[in-house]
Amino acid sequence: MAEQCPGSKLIREPQPEDITCPWCKVSVEIWTDETRARCRNCGHVIVREMTQSCLDWCVKAKECLGVSESEETGH
Repeated sequence: MAEQCPGSKLIREPQPEDITCPWCKVSVEIWTDETRARCRNCGHVIVREMTQSCLDWCVKAKECLGVSESEETGH
């Protein structure tokens, strides 16, 4: 298997994170590759901005992460 850059680890292997619901202050689990999660306590959808990743700037990102042509074109 080809060596992959450590910067792509969160894209290849998403991890759970806890964020606080701004409405009811309960901790809500959201994965590092998700932009939204529903609060199990109050039902609101919590939206967060994604930070830049290597997909946004690295010329080798598609090769490194194995992005297929259909994923690239959205088909």
